[in-house]
Amino acid sequence: MTMSMGELATDLQAMCGSAANRLSAANLGDFRRSLTLAAAALALVRPRTLRGTVTLEAGTAEYALPDDCVLFKVSEWGVIERQQRKPWDDNWPGLLPRARQIESNGEQVLYLSPAPTAGQITALGSTYPFYYLAAHTIGNDAANTTVRTADRHLLLIRALVFCLKQIANDQSNLPVQLGANAGTGPKNGTPAALADAWLKEYEALAA
Repeated sequence: MTMSMGELATDLQAMCGSAANRLSAANLGDFRRSLTLAAAALALVRPRTLRGTVTLEAGTAEYALPDDCVLFKVSEWGVIERQQRKPWDDNWPGLLPRARQIESNGEQVLYLSPAPTAGQITALGSTYPFYYLAAHTIGNDAANTTVRTADRHLLLIRALVFCLKQIANDQSNLPVQLGANAGTGPKNGTPAALADAWLKEYEALAA
């Protein structure tokens, strides 16, 4: 089984059974959207750690994070140097900035407090390396999908939950029947109840 967006969206549509009739976006748009949301959620239970860098400027505290960054983890900038050098050394970097991920002007940014100084950049370099939790992506080409094949069903279950929640949010209380390939969970019920039941299934499988 391959992992392209088109193939996964088709499988998700089949899993939804009669519930798929409540999702009407063209070109499987609702299913694609749910898969994108599911891929982001999957990063929390199937972590994907990547290494990023920013270029420091003296006195500047905020820096753009990679587009796929879900959560900043840790930086290695100056850690070894600060351990090796002593406060009485001329090249001691002093108090290193504390790194946080914050929202600024509607964007997630890396915030360094206090802002790095010119002396620190001279001593430690302007390249600030760090590790971050990255979102999974689903490509139109399976080669660009980062979700492991072993987690395919887990991804589809999480996407199914998003589909059912969308139907429930549209104030639809009529029962729906899920497809035969939805797995071992409940197949019939209201969208909200099914969403809750399948979320529990997802959490159990992800543990």
